[in-house]
Amino acid sequence: MRIRYSDDVDIVTLELREGRPVDSIDLAEGVILHLDEKGIPLEIEILDASKVVDLERISWEVPISGAVKSS
Repeated sequence: MRIRYSDDVDIVTLELREGRPVDSIDLAEGVILHLDEKGIPLEIEILDASKVVDLERISWEVPISGAVKSS
């Protein structure tokens, strides 16, 4: 998974997997789920991200051999 923030358009993109989006679903105002041809989620976009996401506190957890590693 890859997380990107574009400050010129104020969008956070959470790329879940590679693929070509062919459809999208509005999950909430400004939150869009992009799907591939089989309906599998590819990415989530958050528009006007600085209004919803605390960009200073982004962190993640990655399970490693039964343990959880935080960054």
